[in-house]
Amino acid sequence: MAERGGVRAVLLAGGEGRRMGPLGAGRLKPLVPYGGACRLIDFSLANARDSGLGEVLLLSQYEERRLMDDLYRVWNRDPGFRVHFGPYDDAYRAAGAGLPRELPARTWPAERGTADALIRKAGHVFGGDREQVLVLHADHVYRFDYRPLIAEHRASGAALTVAYQRIERRWVHLFGMVRFDRAGRLTEFVEKPAEPTSDLVFAAFCVFDASVLHRYLEKLDGTDWQHDISRDVIPAMLAGGEDIRGHEVAGHWEDIGTVERYHRAHLMLAAGGPRAGLPVERMPRTVRPGVDRGWVADSLGVVASLVPADLVNEGRVEHSVLFPGVTVGAGARVRRSVLLPGATVGPGQDIDSAVVLENGQVQRVEDPAAVAEGART
Repeated sequence: MAERGGVRAVLLAGGEGRRMGPLGAGRLKPLVPYGGACRLIDFSLANARDSGLGEVLLLSQYEERRLMDDLYRVWNRDPGFRVHFGPYDDAYRAAGAGLPRELPARTWPAERGTADALIRKAGHVFGGDREQVLVLHADHVYRFDYRPLIAEHRASGAALTVAYQRIERRWVHLFGMVRFDRAGRLTEFVEKPAEPTSDLVFAAFCVFDASVLHRYLEKLDGTDWQHDISRDVIPAMLAGGEDIRGHEVAGHWEDIGTVERYHRAHLMLAAGGPRAGLPVERMPRTVRPGVDRGWVADSLGVVASLVPADLVNEGRVEHSVLFPGVTVGAGARVRRSVLLPGATVGPGQDIDSAVVLENGQVQRVEDPAAVAEGART
């Protein structure tokens, strides 16, 4: 069960996706389909696996049985990498190739935030000879090798190393703003500032010294806190004078928090084509993996779109991303939209700037005009 080098990677995946409207209704947010090929949670898992980590501890809550069953089937078939299910892990290990008939009863209170998820399962997070805790999220789209981040953290002797990225200042209010001194030490951390004073934002993954993190969680637990890593733990560490460093993230990183951001990210995929260099191009295919897909410039009723090989198209598709199993009826038109697996657009239908769900429900998206708005590169 021990992680290589004393690192425990934990994946926060407790979200319901209520801010995503119909796209998130009745759906686990980590399993929201993305990019015609995978799900949101697959990015952090693929990053961990490709960084040489043999195991990631899942910290879940909302409909966790459904999430664990899915991840067990998809990710725990490779002998070199697995998802650890904390207090439920023994039941899954005993199930072998199948799924457990029953899981142990939940005996701990519901987690109220990201920091709660860590302290309530402290035995699994900090047990053994953990030296560092790598904290990841299940709704971030990016490809990243965590090894240089971990090595830099160890070499510095810091209590915490946060990943950060430089963006346009007009978007900083949506994220955690950070500032560093000339020596690279964190001097300011403000969650969603009303008046940003920096163009650097927290990319929401980080490496803690395990003993320091545990100490601050125990100190905060039971106080009048918000149970959150960004709102409580990091500010408390900063106020306590801990050595906190930064590690810059190059390349594409996207926080998919709303349906508008989900939609814009897919428009970027459609606009970029094969040279976009966006992370989905290097992801394992976990949504109908047997179906090929690719970007089409202009052919057979498809213009500048990412489409599956099994697409049934009797209409016209423009600047869109379609998942496997999609049918577009005769005379229908699809523009600047995302069609989820198995979605059907009826004959003559005109779909513009929307997400079409598996059952055919059309979720309109406001402000679709600027592909690059809110995008992180």
